[in-house]
Amino acid sequence: MKIFREIAGRLWALWAMVLFISTMLVFIWFYLFCFIIPEPRAARWHRTVSRAWMVIFLNLAGCPLKVVGKSNFKKGQNYVVVCNHNSLMDVPVTTPFMPNANKTIAKKSFAKIPLFGWIYSAGSILVDRKSDQSRRNSLVQMKKTLAIGLDMVIYPEGTRNRTGQPLKSFYDGAFRLAADTEKPILPVVLFNTQKVLPPHKPFFMFPHRIEMHFLPEISSLNTNAAYLKEETFRIMWDYYVAHK
Repeated sequence: MKIFREIAGRLWALWAMVLFISTMLVFIWFYLFCFIIPEPRAARWHRTVSRAWMVIFLNLAGCPLKVVGKSNFKKGQNYVVVCNHNSLMDVPVTTPFMPNANKTIAKKSFAKIPLFGWIYSAGSILVDRKSDQSRRNSLVQMKKTLAIGLDMVIYPEGTRNRTGQPLKSFYDGAFRLAADTEKPILPVVLFNTQKVLPPHKPFFMFPHRIEMHFLPEISSLNTNAAYLKEETFRIMWDYYVAHK
């Protein structure tokens, strides 16, 4: 039985890759406007196009998305959105389906992927984690993004969680950003993306419903980054354990 699942997972990955590339070649033309119109309109357009693309891709790939807790987003308020990171599937799920237009902090290396890297860059603030200067510049850009009313979507675990635990330890960046700007944190917990694209299996994909849960905001007023990191970690851990 296991061998059949392994074969099926590779075949489904091939189907998903063909589907992803073919739909990307259609939607890529619509992303051109992101380089013509100014921010924050460009980010709103990027999210609109990405959502249309991902609705088609996710459903045809057998990975429909269920969103829970959108009412936790308050109209007129923007956030530092903090999300767990289990799989490469997290990226196409988060940015398009946030209630607010947003940018995400992203690895600079992904921008080198032909065509997709161009789309990826348009919706992201790129950072080279090996460069202290790049990290400092990214913090400045993230503050500017929040200042124009967009959300910042950040994966505080830094890399995909391969530990088998609900979360791996958080880096400080998202919480320093929230404390410095006094923007509330909006925790987001993703479920089942690691079942779709397991981080430990190359070229393997299996269809499964994905869920994205928005949790109540955490105020960053009159507090510090250390407290915000600890509190966010605890809330997300407890929620994941209770709902997995």
